[in-house]
Amino acid sequence: MANCIRCGRQLPGLSFGRKICQWCVQHEAAQRGELPDDAPTPVMRTPWAHSSESTISLTHIIFGINLAVFLGMVLSSSTVMDFPLRELVIWGANVGALTFSGEWWRLLTNVFVHGGLLHIAFNMWCLWNLGQLCESLYGRWTYAVIYLTCGLGASLASAAWHPYTPSVGASGAIFGLAGALIAAFKLGEFSVPRSALSGTLRSLGAFVIYNLIFGFALPGIDNTAHIGGLITGLVVGALIALIAPREEQASRRAAIFLAVILVLAGVAIQVTHHYGLPLRLGRVNFERSANLPEGNPAQRAARARKRSAAEVPAID
Repeated sequence: MANCIRCGRQLPGLSFGRKICQWCVQHEAAQRGELPDDAPTPVMRTPWAHSSESTISLTHIIFGINLAVFLGMVLSSSTVMDFPLRELVIWGANVGALTFSGEWWRLLTNVFVHGGLLHIAFNMWCLWNLGQLCESLYGRWTYAVIYLTCGLGASLASAAWHPYTPSVGASGAIFGLAGALIAAFKLGEFSVPRSALSGTLRSLGAFVIYNLIFGFALPGIDNTAHIGGLITGLVVGALIALIAPREEQASRRAAIFLAVILVLAGVAIQVTHHYGLPLRLGRVNFERSANLPEGNPAQRAARARKRSAAEVPAID
């Protein structure tokens, strides 16, 4: 990519014939007195800037939802460390054969379900740090949609890769936050020197690499969900940085999210066809499916629910 001849910033892609970045164009116009003093700058806000919103952040709310679900599971199963697999499925674990048979809500519900105390403790520690940084950078509602969209991408990748293994956990969505932050720090423009962001960028890269290696080394870690969430976050973060860097550009950001969700929906439809399942919405009638031929998709989904009680869950 070409660089601005004034400040050296990297120009966005497809900037044919452009020599000066949008930042310098607006800065020079302001120096000539052509812009009001309160004119918005074409940059992303500094990620550690204080917000004027409520002291109860969205990260706190997501944290609370995860904790509430965990406490509910503790009360219903009378255990804390490792929940029974049947309990995970009941509370919304992502089992591909069930998800693609019509129980699409599992793509999101599993993001708020955890396998035990250590699992939720580690994920909530990561969420507390990455979530607050991401929320301060993007704003509350953009951050919320990024989190949920990355959770969808992570769950979809997991269900497609191992359709009969239950998967639970928030770390796919958390990897998505890391991906969105990496893309923003790499491609976005800020009102501070890039060197001020380099340390955070290196920390994010180390977090991703270390946890991916950790996931490949240990059994039972759903690295497919991690990679799916990371890729979704990188794509969303890059599109926002290049097309809608300011929080005021709500319509552009909405268009970005709509496009990404439509792509994920298309992938889900293709995976459903790949496994020979009918495209539907709703729970499978397992009593009726017991009388169907062995190869029937509903029968396979019924067996998946039974099999999920014997599989080792993939935690993410």
